[in-house]
Amino acid sequence: MKKYIGKRLLHLVGILIALSFLTFLLMYLAPGDAATKKLNAQGIAVSQEVLEQTRADMGLDRPFLVQYGDWALKVLRGDLGTSYKDGTSVAGKLSKALGYTAQLALGALGISLLIALPLAILTALKKDTLLDYIVRFFSFIGNSMPNFLISVLLMYFLCVKARLLPVVADRSFQGLLLPSVALSIPMIGRFLRQFRAELLEQLGKSYVSGAVARGVRGRYILFRNVLHNAAIPILTIVGLQIGTLMGGSVVIETIFRWPGLGKLAMDSITARDTPVIQGFVLLTAVIYVMVNLLTDVAYHWIDPRIRQE
Repeated sequence: MKKYIGKRLLHLVGILIALSFLTFLLMYLAPGDAATKKLNAQGIAVSQEVLEQTRADMGLDRPFLVQYGDWALKVLRGDLGTSYKDGTSVAGKLSKALGYTAQLALGALGISLLIALPLAILTALKKDTLLDYIVRFFSFIGNSMPNFLISVLLMYFLCVKARLLPVVADRSFQGLLLPSVALSIPMIGRFLRQFRAELLEQLGKSYVSGAVARGVRGRYILFRNVLHNAAIPILTIVGLQIGTLMGGSVVIETIFRWPGLGKLAMDSITARDTPVIQGFVLLTAVIYVMVNLLTDVAYHWIDPRIRQE
């Protein structure tokens, strides 16, 4: 296990180098100028002399490889740099935004699992009944609806019409609830279909029919055997979704003005704030790899056969 974790961490280093270089290159080739955007944001008249001095102060007048090398050396020392936009610490910005994204991701994941897993068990046990068809129909609808449409509909009915929740998400529980629900609806449909498929596969295996023939109670078979054997595929699905939630909730955070990583990334791309974008890419890559690593470690804990390999 230690060797395996060590190999995965070495892979992480290679992934971070490749992603950071590619991101830096794309931002370098993108149209627009970070120095001009910075001066405009500060309300300073953009003359050629001021622009050249600002570019020199920001290090934008140096060759691409020199800029990337200087940035990479700072990262190795634990310094992600300062934002071009406001001069604040990139690490501070990312850590603050990460906390809000974690709240949103955990809220959406919790809602999804609380709804999807019981419904998946119910529809697997009641396969091809009217209840199964109804639940699957709504899961298809939820999974096919884009996040921005779900968000607009929820805002209209729950905020504008019913006035139950704030339109713009504040940092209270009520402010967190609506974006969490909007983010969870497609995920519920996705989880429900995948969980149901895994449970049906287990229910169709010979050990289930053998246990039934021996008179073992159905509830015992379901919770002691079927769910345990389906745990690894389900854990894989959930683990992959956690990584996606932590870095991919851009639309929801932008619509509800939730100050997470997605909104920070969008604002930074608009402002051509390269240090923040680079920091976001590195953080997202680390989250993906670490979540997958923890998922693989959980496999060994759940299934003794994997520990023996």
